[in-house]
Order: sequence, then C-alpha cells, then structure tokens
Amino acid sequence: MKRVTGIGGIFFKAHDTEKMREWYTKHLAIPEEQGGYGLFWWRDDHNPEQRGSTTWSLFKESTDYFAPSASPMMINYRVHNLVELLEALKNEGVQIVGGIDEYEYGKFAWILDPEGNKIELWEPIDAPFDNQNEA
Repeated sequence: MKRVTGIGGIFFKAHDTEKMREWYTKHLAIPEEQGGYGLFWWRDDHNPEQRGSTTWSLFKESTDYFAPSASPMMINYRVHNLVELLEALKNEGVQIVGGIDEYEYGKFAWILDPEGNKIELWEPIDAPFDNQNEA
C-alpha cells in the first residue's frame, strides 16, 4: 500500500500574517495566490501529464487548526488512499484526530506523531487549482 506520496503543504503560525506574507514574497519570492497562500506546481515523474501542487501558508498564532498540538508548524502530506491508510494507521496504534473532511480538492484527515505534532493527510484532487497557475 502506498502511504505518503509527497508534501502537500507547509503551514505555520505567525504573529502578523500580513507582514510575514509580504516579507516572504519580497525576499524569497514565495508566490502569493488569492487567499494569501503560496502555491507551487510540479509534475509527476512517472506521469508528466499529472500536475500536483504544494501549498505554503501562514495561520494566525491564535488558530486552533493545529490543535491538539502545541507546535507552531504543521506538515500536510499527500497520500494515495486516505481511507485505507487511516485504517492501517489505526491498526498500528497511531492516534487519529477527528474524522475525514471532504472538499472539491480532496479528502483530509489528521494524526499525531509520538511527540504530539499534528500531521495533516490529504488525498488530493488538484484539478480545482489547475486554472490558477500553468506550469
């Protein structure tokens, strides 16, 4: 069974999200998309017609989106089959946080690593983002 297939996103908390976004755009040229996040496009080596994306995003430091983790960062991993993976992780004793959320751009679920860091798992559907940035 495939598990993680890539990095879907890197998220972290910031005291002043607007100032941080401006700094990262100015100094590191992180592209700013509508909604205030950076979106990086790439192609699958095994299927070059298949495009994927990795998101870079800031959250207000008061967000509870990373809860129950106290970490100021969270990684989103792209996965192949979320339902199957969650079942395997549950059987392995991994702590699952909440249920599965479904959107037009994919399914999401969350787990905790042994140090309490929240990890987001995403079974992506990249098509809704496709018209934003041609690679």
